[in-house]
Formats: sequence, C-alpha cells, structure tokens
Amino acid sequence: MTALGFLYPGHSGEDDYPRIEQLLGSDIRVDLVHTDIGEDAHREDAHRVDALLEMGSPRRLAAGVEELRLSGADAVVWACTSGSFVHGWEGAQEQVRALARSAGLPASSTSFAFVHAAKEIGARRVAVGATYPEDVAGLFADFLGAAGVEVTGVVSSGIVTAAEVGTWTEAEVLALARSADRPDAEAVLLPGTALHTVAHIPALEKELGKPVLTANQVTVWEGLRLADRRVNAPELGALFTREPVVQV
Repeated sequence: MTALGFLYPGHSGEDDYPRIEQLLGSDIRVDLVHTDIGEDAHREDAHRVDALLEMGSPRRLAAGVEELRLSGADAVVWACTSGSFVHGWEGAQEQVRALARSAGLPASSTSFAFVHAAKEIGARRVAVGATYPEDVAGLFADFLGAAGVEVTGVVSSGIVTAAEVGTWTEAEVLALARSADRPDAEAVLLPGTALHTVAHIPALEKELGKPVLTANQVTVWEGLRLADRRVNAPELGALFTREPVVQV
C-alpha cells in the first residue's frame, strides 16, 4: 500500500481526491487533512497576496502534518497552488523544505507539481487559465517562467474566493480552458485546487486536442512521483498515460 498525504486549505474542491483515488485503481490511498486557512481567506480578499502568504505559512502547514504522519503517509504535498507560488521560486522551495523537515517525509506543493508535470509531458510552452485575480495569475506565470516553462498567455477570471470557484460547473471549466488555449501552447494549465476538474479532464483534452493539467490532478501525480510510484490511469488525462502500467 502506498499512502499519499495532502494538506488541503479549507473546503472547496476536495472531493476531487477520493475520485482520483478511485480512478487510480491500485493499492494507493489518498489521505487529506484540511488546514486552517485563516480569517482573511474566508473574506472577499481571499486571493490577496498577503492573505495567501499567511495561508501557506509554516505554522499553518505544520499543524496538519502530525495527522498525516500518524496515517502512515509516504509523502506529503501542500495541495494549494496560489498558497505556494505566491512565495516566489525561492520562497516556495523553502516552504517545501520546511514542510519536509516538519513531516520527516518527502514533500512538495501544487506549484512544483505543475512544473514537474509540464516537463513530464514535454510541454515547454503552456497557456494558463486561472480563476484568480489578474495580479495573482501573473505571479503563477512568473513562477512557471522561473522554472523554464514558457507561458504563451494567461487568462484570468478574477474570482477572489475559493468557495465561489468550488461551485463551477463543467461548462464553466470548459469555457475557461477554451479561452486560455493558444495555438502555440503545448498544454493548458488550470491552477487552483478549489476548482473541480477531475471528472472533466477527458472532455477538456478532447475539446482542446492537447494535454490539460489541472491542480488536483497534478497534485496527486506529484505525490506518486515523490513515493516513486507510476500508475497508468487514462481517465486522469495524458499525464497519467506516460508511465508503464503498475500491476497489483
């Protein structure tokens, strides 16, 4: 049994995780611990930079680590995109190092998951469709650029609360992906773990004719990477078809 631990901020799109666990179809357990997101994250300024910095602070992440350790997790991922990339490339690395020290486990975050996943599928140029306000979406593009991933365009929906993002329908997710896509983009990235996307990935990739990377999808893939597991699960998109099938 491989146990993956995830620290998830608040309550919005977390039901993507048991869905992914079911689709993996092997001896993989997905454990989710909800972190305290702070008062600012509940208000309309949730995606303000200073609120995001606090949401991903070491003390808030450390508070959820012990539960994951007791569950027997083999790796831990901070399942939040904006609460990681907002720290910048160096700051996000330090965030992950602190998380690894606290957990005593291999650790990463959703922002690094996007970088590693883009490289896994060979996407050097990507388009971004973000639900965030424009300034926050721009910070994600900067983060990708620092990793050597060229961003061909960014579309921002300007939504400031995860709660609102969590209500989006398949039609709204498809519309965001279509608006973000660019002819020269080799993949489309949809950041934001509050966004329900797992059920829509096959439709997204069929619609756009290219790989689509979404936050909860890449977060679980990153946990598998840290645990040195490779699982073939085509219903989770092109990202999950590039490794050999693991027979259990």
